[in-house]
Amino acid sequence: MNKVELYENERIDNLDINGFRIIQNPFCFCFGMDAVLLANFAKIKPNADVIDLGTGTGVVPLLLAAKSKGKSWTGLEIQSNMVDMAKRSVLLNGVEDRCSIIEGDLKCVRELFKPAQFGAVTSNPPYMKENTGLKNPSDTVYISRHETLATLEDVVSAASYLLKTGGTFTMVHRPTRLPDIMETMVRYRLEPKRLMMVQPSEGREPNLVLIEGIKEAGKECRILPTLMVYDADGEYTKELLSYYGKN
Repeated sequence: MNKVELYENERIDNLDINGFRIIQNPFCFCFGMDAVLLANFAKIKPNADVIDLGTGTGVVPLLLAAKSKGKSWTGLEIQSNMVDMAKRSVLLNGVEDRCSIIEGDLKCVRELFKPAQFGAVTSNPPYMKENTGLKNPSDTVYISRHETLATLEDVVSAASYLLKTGGTFTMVHRPTRLPDIMETMVRYRLEPKRLMMVQPSEGREPNLVLIEGIKEAGKECRILPTLMVYDADGEYTKELLSYYGKN
């Protein structure tokens, strides 16, 4: 691992996979379980070039690189402070030869990339519509959680443009947005193929959904068994721990 400069309030966290680490600032948006689930759920071919839309501090590209899912990894992020942390995390892990972070607006992918340039697209986009919750547009956390700078349709449209025919789009989102998600993906020719709910514990409603679409594929969607986070004793389930690489 390489040495990199840390700024005020920053720390280095262990990703628990092949020694990979990430720079985070607790006063900004730190990654959570949804990013780990997304990186595990994504089926990516070994020779695929992968791009993560709205990458934040670059956690999904780093997790995919640590797992050797794909050939190269790109993270696209609009917030300069997050881009800076992500770039230093890439250097920290010594993967700058095959992992890059680009500062840019996903609504402008047509100006940044060629069409059908990638074999896989991932995204952990803002879950909440712009007019919900407490508003502070200058707050990194608010921007990361609300559709202030990009909507669901912006994300899906960008993914469709970037993907090769047969390429995969994998996203984590809220189950309450499923009607919008399914309709938008189909409209942009990303046919839903796999769907998995994530449920906090027995008897509670799912609070996350993982969904995969394939560009220009036929109409058939598999509903996978629900992933339970906590068991009856309030401990993480074995399946959930396996996503973190723990027995």
